[in-house]
Amino acid sequence: MKLTTRGRYAVTAMLDLAIHGDRQPITLADISQRQEISLSYLEQLFSKLRREDLVRSIRGPGGGYQLARGFETIFVAQIIDAVDESIDATNCQGRGDCNHGEVCLTHHLWQDLSDQIHGFLSGISLEDLVKRGGFRTSSYMAGIVDAQPLTIRDQ
Repeated sequence: MKLTTRGRYAVTAMLDLAIHGDRQPITLADISQRQEISLSYLEQLFSKLRREDLVRSIRGPGGGYQLARGFETIFVAQIIDAVDESIDATNCQGRGDCNHGEVCLTHHLWQDLSDQIHGFLSGISLEDLVKRGGFRTSSYMAGIVDAQPLTIRDQ
């Protein structure tokens, strides 16, 4: 079983957007530079992500992309599905024609594995990935920067 570059890059780009894009739109050029993903490839991915309402585009100066909804409601499986990636451990891509047009002996095992992986990824949100990685979103960091210094008075 293999998750291709398309699925991996889509998840990586969405995580970058979750980390950096909660206060202002982020350009694909910025994501491209930070994640070392081709700009033209990101454009293809984001076209699909936008069609599935996972991101929204903001036009004009200061424009770019933002998550279409809260990062706690966007799950890894949704991202992978949006870019037409399949998580499939079968040799027949789930068609059931693995053994000369018939189901092979282990087809159901590999199909069950595929279903388990998809279910697992359906339970992991971008918020979970941000927390697991110990990342801070830009609004969190802005809160730190905007915070008033603590003063201690002599008594």
